[in-house]
Amino acid sequence: MEIIITIISASLISNVVLSRFLGICPFLGVSNKVETAKGMGLAVIFVIMIATAVTFTINHFFLEETGVFGIDLTYLQTITFILIIACLVQFIEMFLKKFIPVLYKSLGIYLPLITTNCAVLGVALTVSRDYMFTRFTTGIAYAFGTSFGFLISIVLLASIREKIENNDIPESFKGKPIVLIIACLMAVAFTGFSNLNIG
Repeated sequence: MEIIITIISASLISNVVLSRFLGICPFLGVSNKVETAKGMGLAVIFVIMIATAVTFTINHFFLEETGVFGIDLTYLQTITFILIIACLVQFIEMFLKKFIPVLYKSLGIYLPLITTNCAVLGVALTVSRDYMFTRFTTGIAYAFGTSFGFLISIVLLASIREKIENNDIPESFKGKPIVLIIACLMAVAFTGFSNLNIG
């Protein structure tokens, strides 16, 4: 039950983009078409899940005072996690290029963007800070819920952008201004989920 509540809470109530404003760059930049938004969202889910598991483990066994070295190295979390995420994205990119070229071609242009997606780093830092090793599964559930929330929001924005593409929009609102207005309205709409009684 705790895992289900964590996933719902992370994806809808505390949506990483619309509530915490992380990952705004790919959210606004890669949401022109639903297909590309889906590709980006699925790639983010994959990377966040792996990055969270790896960074959580490294943090617990090497950076915390109770780890292998016996000294508190948690001040190195941010730089360590950035390097891990960058390496993971490069490894995934090479793996897909070698073994699944069809998937690589569809996601290839989006994978490098994930390295600079602050949502990935934000989730890794949150899980390492807020979840103890005994609650590893809850931390992974939080990572999945957050990344799934990213997928929901980017696909919703892309579908709305496709619908209004041929609409008669005032000249001053065309382009990024209307996208920002839509994102603001989505953020307001998602605040309605804060009244969900899932406890």
